[in-house]
Amino acid sequence: MIAVVYSGSNHADWRLSDKGRTIASFKTSGINPYFNDEKHIMQLLNKNINLIHHAEEVKRIYFFGAGSSSKELQGVVHDALTSFFKFAKINVSHDIEGAAIACCRNSPGIVGICGSGSNAAWYDGRKTKPNNYGLGYILADEGSGNWLGRQLIKNFINETLPEHLRKKFAHKYEADRKTLLEKVYRQKQTALYLSTFSEFYVDNDGDEYLKNVIKQGFNKLIATYLLPLHKQHPQAPLHFEGSVAFAFQDYLHEATAEAGLTIAGIIKEPINNLLTYYSNKN
Repeated sequence: MIAVVYSGSNHADWRLSDKGRTIASFKTSGINPYFNDEKHIMQLLNKNINLIHHAEEVKRIYFFGAGSSSKELQGVVHDALTSFFKFAKINVSHDIEGAAIACCRNSPGIVGICGSGSNAAWYDGRKTKPNNYGLGYILADEGSGNWLGRQLIKNFINETLPEHLRKKFAHKYEADRKTLLEKVYRQKQTALYLSTFSEFYVDNDGDEYLKNVIKQGFNKLIATYLLPLHKQHPQAPLHFEGSVAFAFQDYLHEATAEAGLTIAGIIKEPINNLLTYYSNKN
């Protein structure tokens, strides 16, 4: 039996498969070693009945996760999984690697992530190549769910949000300056809190003001990550993965077209593509 896992900071998608047959499909809380230590990850695993029931049957695990960007951080996840899945060989990689495999399989391409966070990389058909992107929600994550959340909160507090949106926002979140600032600056996982506000954009899809905010984020994402990669690899197809890219794909197509780029494909969640890929290898 194999387990394939793709984890953002908000949640992790799991698939357990045996001889090409899906045994279990479920979600857990996200596993991000920037936020979660080995003890926390173990507690999370021990709460899931599917994992408890099949732990000894799993012989190979392919884990791709936000935050698993260095050997040290990958080690946090690897050690927790090793303690829980005692008979499994475990591979831990960054989420951009999983997105690249899901989008491109064995073909080269440029891959962008735009979900709760954002990132991008060049994939040569085997591995993603290192770059200086993926700086997280404080320094980067342009166009992502938590970037959209930051803009919304800031514009609400600064009273630059149009009145019809201010009323909807205040009603939906029972929001005021004091409450919002306390939640932003005192929560342990601020990035997760900020990304929850992306649903406000979904609820009000088509609003011209919010559309411009979304496109502003996409323009920053394109300028910062994708145009430099496209300059290096002008013939490479461009792929996107992530909930924000998928939810607002019309705006993303507009923004990329204006920048002279063409999107080959957008997937919301890579987990099923990853399951197919690794099921064929085992």
